[in-house]
Amino acid sequence: MRDALTTSMRASHWLAALLVVFALITAAVGAAMNDTFYLRLATEALIFAGLALSVDILLGYTGLLSLGQALYFGLGAYISALTLMQVPSFWLALLVALASGLVLGLVGGFIALRVRGVYFALITFGMAQVIAKVIYNTRALGASDGMTGVPIIDVNLGITSISSASPAGFFLVVLAVTMVLYAIAAYLLDTPFGRLLIAIKANDRRVPFLGYKAPTLRLGSYVLAATIATVSGALYPMLRGFVSPELLFFSTSGNAVITVILGGVGTLVGALYGSILLTVLKSVIGSWTEHHLIIIGLLFMGAVIFFPQGLMGVIRPQVAKWLSYRWLSRGGKP
Repeated sequence: MRDALTTSMRASHWLAALLVVFALITAAVGAAMNDTFYLRLATEALIFAGLALSVDILLGYTGLLSLGQALYFGLGAYISALTLMQVPSFWLALLVALASGLVLGLVGGFIALRVRGVYFALITFGMAQVIAKVIYNTRALGASDGMTGVPIIDVNLGITSISSASPAGFFLVVLAVTMVLYAIAAYLLDTPFGRLLIAIKANDRRVPFLGYKAPTLRLGSYVLAATIATVSGALYPMLRGFVSPELLFFSTSGNAVITVILGGVGTLVGALYGSILLTVLKSVIGSWTEHHLIIIGLLFMGAVIFFPQGLMGVIRPQVAKWLSYRWLSRGGKP
């Protein structure tokens, strides 16, 4: 089983590397054509891919359906905006969002993980709604209008700096951050910690017989997912220059769940591809009709019925077979 899981994870890494190559080509073409709209759209897709990644950690590995993961994404966006308006520093905003994600994840985990199953989904939904309503009615945070005036910043990379106003440049920055988040999640989930999360999803009552506490492991996965969502959310105001309470609404969480299902639950890389796919569908269909959500809903229903394992559920096994064949052809043992 371990060999199969390792091969599947390697297949995900190959697909993630392919995505990076495609993204670099996109950045080069966009910069050459002096494009702004599509590069900004692609950047937003990568930002929401981080949110989807956090959902996949909970749903695909721990078996926890969160309907309120937008809570951490939206709070990360607000925390980042407040930080940038005081000190316009990219790294400080990410650091504050990271620390906030750890703390908020611990607090939210202690509350939400007291229940399981559908009750967990409902309590995560409820927590997100409560905080969204509080922010929606707080004038200091812009209330229903959100917060505007987030400054344009320069991302200091040591030898050079990239402005958040540069479509191609900031796209590459977000790509780097998203891939680092993917790499961290993939590394942790390919350790005994990840194996135990899969064991919890399969049968959490047997985990204590292995000498581990299931509640502690669940809390660890919840904090990891919350931190990734918060850091991803911190990038949003840098891109758009504002934040809105809508980032915490159910529609944001729902889109993240749809993204994971389209991309492939439990594949990690499916969250990245699913976010790009959903963003493209919204953009293309939205240019045809104002009723694009109906069409996207129908397409989603068809995908669930005919491709229940998602996009990567179809592609990743083929890549895994190719990697296994390549390994065997070089003299590796089965």
